[in-house]
Amino acid sequence: MTQRASELSGEQRAGAPGRGLTAAEVAERISRGEVNDVPVRSSRSLTEIVRANVFTRFNLIIGVLWVIMLAVAPIQDSLFGFVIIANTGIGVVQEWRAKKTLDSLAVVGESKPVVRRDGKAAAIHTSEIVLGDLIELGPGDKVVVDGTVAEADGLEVDESLLTGEADPVLKKTGDTVMSGSFVVAGGGAFTATKVGREAYAAQLAEEASRFTLVRSELRSGISTILKYITWMMVPTATALVISQLVVKEHNFKDSIARTVGGIVPMIPEGLVLLTSVAFAIGVVRLGRKQCLVQELPAIEGLARVDVVCLDKTGTLTEGGMDVTELRPLGDAEEPYLRRVLAAFGASEPRPNASLQAIIDAYPAPEEGAWTTTGTLPFSSARKYSGAAFTEDGGASSAWLLGAPDVLLSEDDPALAEIGQLNEQGLRVLLLARARGELDAPDAAQGAEPAALVVLEQRLRPDAGQTLAYFGEQRVATKVISGDNAVSVGAVAAKLGMEGADHPLDARRMPEDTDEMASAMEQNAVFGRVTPQQKREMVAALQSRGHTVAMTGDGVNDVLALKDADIGVSMGSGSEATRAVAQIVLLNNSFATLPSVVAEGRRVIGNITRVATLFLTKTVYSVLLAVLVVCFQVEYPFLPRHLTLLSTLTIGVPAFFLALAPNKERAHPHFVRRVMRYAIPSGVICAAATFVMYLIARHHYSGTGALDAETSAATLTLFLVSMWVLAIIARPYTWWRICLVAAMGLAFLIVLAVPWLQDFFALKLVGTQMPWTAVGIAVVASVALEYAWRLVGRRFGG
Repeated sequence: MTQRASELSGEQRAGAPGRGLTAAEVAERISRGEVNDVPVRSSRSLTEIVRANVFTRFNLIIGVLWVIMLAVAPIQDSLFGFVIIANTGIGVVQEWRAKKTLDSLAVVGESKPVVRRDGKAAAIHTSEIVLGDLIELGPGDKVVVDGTVAEADGLEVDESLLTGEADPVLKKTGDTVMSGSFVVAGGGAFTATKVGREAYAAQLAEEASRFTLVRSELRSGISTILKYITWMMVPTATALVISQLVVKEHNFKDSIARTVGGIVPMIPEGLVLLTSVAFAIGVVRLGRKQCLVQELPAIEGLARVDVVCLDKTGTLTEGGMDVTELRPLGDAEEPYLRRVLAAFGASEPRPNASLQAIIDAYPAPEEGAWTTTGTLPFSSARKYSGAAFTEDGGASSAWLLGAPDVLLSEDDPALAEIGQLNEQGLRVLLLARARGELDAPDAAQGAEPAALVVLEQRLRPDAGQTLAYFGEQRVATKVISGDNAVSVGAVAAKLGMEGADHPLDARRMPEDTDEMASAMEQNAVFGRVTPQQKREMVAALQSRGHTVAMTGDGVNDVLALKDADIGVSMGSGSEATRAVAQIVLLNNSFATLPSVVAEGRRVIGNITRVATLFLTKTVYSVLLAVLVVCFQVEYPFLPRHLTLLSTLTIGVPAFFLALAPNKERAHPHFVRRVMRYAIPSGVICAAATFVMYLIARHHYSGTGALDAETSAATLTLFLVSMWVLAIIARPYTWWRICLVAAMGLAFLIVLAVPWLQDFFALKLVGTQMPWTAVGIAVVASVALEYAWRLVGRRFGG
């Protein structure tokens, strides 16, 4: 749309009935503030980012505990507070990077409406529109502000995004158009009557374009988990406080420190951070590939997709076409037909791809041109357009150009010839002389065939590889096109698409949703599909439990894009498609989709991995607190011990694992999958650690016994937690092995270096208890392996 102003000829601009506002009138309205100043926000502000990352429920809890620890214990028992500050800072920086990427891409992909001022059409930013501006409309254009129609040429507007009514509304001069609707056929212009926040869809548009981390199974699943954890924490922490402060009679400050040491690890503070960081880095990565993610959950959603519906034109084929042949029918002569096509092309100021190919092949002569007396804009529903002329000799004629199988009767002999061309993947249009009025409902009836216009479509060089990728990933692809089914099938066959040799004409599709779903599952290529049918096809697939993505670039794809689970639009597509799509491929390359799928799988698979790590810690922390209360013993750990364990077995490894490549297909039921592994893992960790602690309590006595017991228990918990990490890090690669080994080496260094021993209060006493800790950890690791395999066999991984 940004180039439409340059596509309009000078004669067309000068001959327009309305000249629009003058420069002085525009300046006057700007001074009065009558400007379309709705802020176009594609992301959260820096203030909102900081607020969302800092002011969280768990940061509040940890902040209070941190202040308490700073008052009663050495600095090493307050390390967890500094870790939270670092984590929050990382989250803010990463989301700020994502915001800048998203904002810059939004500017690149922004559509510019064409406004007529002083009789000249020019593309301007939406925010520069003023009250009273005359805004031009063409097929696929979105109505950006409310207004009144000033010019109409077969103008049909779809208001389904506002009213839910799918049928286009024919607009005439004086009718009202609402922001948020879009043009499906014809053209015209309207005068802006409401701009800025007064426009009907202003608030909707602002909200729809906002950077968001909500409405995803991943995010809602984590919120559910955090809610359950809060419920568990309150009674457990209360009982622990009473146990350590009232029941046990030892140093008050030490009691406080050990109580806090029991509460802090219950909080999976890094889980939300890593999820936000993974999403944010996904935006940055995709942004480098010119992919605009208008809603972050779309990254996750496309990874869950199992059916991708493709529009052929603009997706499998490039936008342009070439006329390869003009075949006269009957007594028509080719030179005359060339004049007809040249006049037909000149009659449409905003040609689609097919008509543009005809204009390129048959340009209108500068002198002696025919006069256009009427036009019928192309409509996806009727599959043809029309134009009426006064020829240079004074004779009048009316012509239709469109789908042969729509304009011709089923027994017409020309259809056999057309079928042979379609089988070669060629696109064929029929030029026919109309007998009645162009705007009559039966304008196509009785039309006299004059010529076949044969067009060759340009295949996207990377489309075949992309289709192959989806096949390898067990994602079904369905080509849904308004073109002839045989022709579409031939194009898909050239790209090696499975099932392309059995195309189905959508005019023979059953109307029953269940029967349509069966037809959709059994076939891969569909032709002569109307916009409403595309929508019904998507709904039919969804009724069978499929997660459906829809790609497209034309106005006829909008309804299906809107209803699909994930809508993907080409950057060169109509403004309406870009407005409703969650993902916009600014480079117009279908081959970018695998990158989006891979990014979504990386996010989902890796967050599932690290969530298991974090929740294993939460489970064993809660169980240890419960056991301590039940057995009426001192809590075995100080905060410094669990900060060290959390950093080495969860924090650092989780950060690398969350950002690693992961091609595993996304699975549903995130919460169930994580808890199936986290609960048994946490139970085994807690049991092994507490058993070792009780054994050490019976072994050690005298001064320093509690420190020795704590060190033995810490060694056990570290070894068992390391085994959980080793399981989650599978399948192993060189860097995963190095990561696990580095964490183990770091713990050994703490045990070996005297000043680190003192700093973390870790010193193994004797040899019997340390080796007992190792033995218990080995038994627990065997139990972990058995538990994970049992869960995998029972629940399918």
